[in-house]
Amino acid sequence: MRAHCLSLRSSRPGFTNPDVVGADSGFRVQSGAELRSASLLSAPRCSSAVMHRLKIISGHLRPGGSSNFRRDLRRSDCGSATAASSRSSPEDVVVVHGRRTAIGKAKRGGFKDTTPDELLSAVMSAVLKDVGLSPERLGDVCVGNVLQPGAGALMARVAHFLSGFPESVPVYTVNRQCSSGLQALFNVAGAIRSRAIDLGLACGVESMSLRGIGNPGDLSSRLMDNDKARDCIIPMGITSENVAERFGVSRETQDAFALRSQQNAARAQRAGLFDHEIVPVTTKFVDDEGKERQVTVSRDEGVRPGTTLEGLAKLRPAFKPDGSTTAGNSSQVSDGAAAVLIGRRSAVEALGLPVLGVLRASAVVGVPPDVMGIGPAYAIPAALQQAGLSVADIDVFEINEAFASQAVYSVQKLGIPPEKVNPNGGAIALGHPLGCTGARQVVTLLNELKRRGRRAYGVVSMCIGTGMGAAAVFEYPGA
Repeated sequence: MRAHCLSLRSSRPGFTNPDVVGADSGFRVQSGAELRSASLLSAPRCSSAVMHRLKIISGHLRPGGSSNFRRDLRRSDCGSATAASSRSSPEDVVVVHGRRTAIGKAKRGGFKDTTPDELLSAVMSAVLKDVGLSPERLGDVCVGNVLQPGAGALMARVAHFLSGFPESVPVYTVNRQCSSGLQALFNVAGAIRSRAIDLGLACGVESMSLRGIGNPGDLSSRLMDNDKARDCIIPMGITSENVAERFGVSRETQDAFALRSQQNAARAQRAGLFDHEIVPVTTKFVDDEGKERQVTVSRDEGVRPGTTLEGLAKLRPAFKPDGSTTAGNSSQVSDGAAAVLIGRRSAVEALGLPVLGVLRASAVVGVPPDVMGIGPAYAIPAALQQAGLSVADIDVFEINEAFASQAVYSVQKLGIPPEKVNPNGGAIALGHPLGCTGARQVVTLLNELKRRGRRAYGVVSMCIGTGMGAAAVFEYPGA
């Protein structure tokens, strides 16, 4: 499942690309040619024949979205997944359907008193009900979670039974921090590709109201003697400040990015674009006086339509006195859940189920822990290389906005047109329930591509605490 042609790991000797870790690196937009060259500097070399073929293909690619646009199916000599194709394969891993809850404000929103098993059960049940699939058909269920004990293993099995799933269907959890929901999808896709299962449910859930980021666990005192190990416990907000300082991302640029996220989310919410994604959840809510009542949560609570640059500029730095990372240009602490049904194309078609998207590539890479936010800038090229695509071929990028600093860096480094990035807002406006986000992004991306009504490509990506990045390439096959 990993990209073997472009895997940049912080522990690897020679990880010294000045564009990544240089203390005085500039912040500039790179050309596509510069990027393709730079992204391969630290990668294991593919065969010269494959590289020649990539060059030929990239020279003939047309802009994404052309009605007669076609790409060849190929496999590289260095172990990448199958590339994007104009023809389908019965072995394709396809997305059938996905739903999510609204994203609630942690500690004070509609889900502040709702346990994560209830949130998870709501989306698990809704996805299967929508497509008329019996849970007995599932080969496995994988749930991404970060904050629950044991990555929420008990919680997930409880949600499983609350959803009416039979005991014969297994479930497990995964914690790859902010990419956990996407990693759940990668895991289920891997089981499908190995023919262990035909269908699976990939989920993500987090209640940041009921569980906070606290004790890192039992760690050796020797971590203080190892620079990289010590960097793994740097607070996330400080890693954002490191990215801003090291790569010259100004406070003004961060605030402008945050404003655009809020504006895009507000516009999407007004237009009802999220309504098809969201499963309304009726739950209990305890008010400040201790009185309990029933509420139905069906709208994302973090969207602030009245956000202005002037208002953002007034916010104080949140992590260091002279810093540039604020509450306004960082992701929100949130509660939510999402679920995505995926399967082998042959099995999906045999059951008469729809195909919402095709997983074309996936990648996880390592980067320096002290600037963990740059992960998407290296995971995205790795996934695109697997798919045989370039930045120009992608119609929509869903990049998690953990912090504006790291999102801006990734977008600028890859030369992504701003209008292609989070067209319906990102985590700064919507919120970032850690284990849920990756699955939520997949749901949002594929629904956006579907609305465009033609064959299109999209990318989901995020940074990962302790220094990693993850990315996936999806194809919407067209109406």
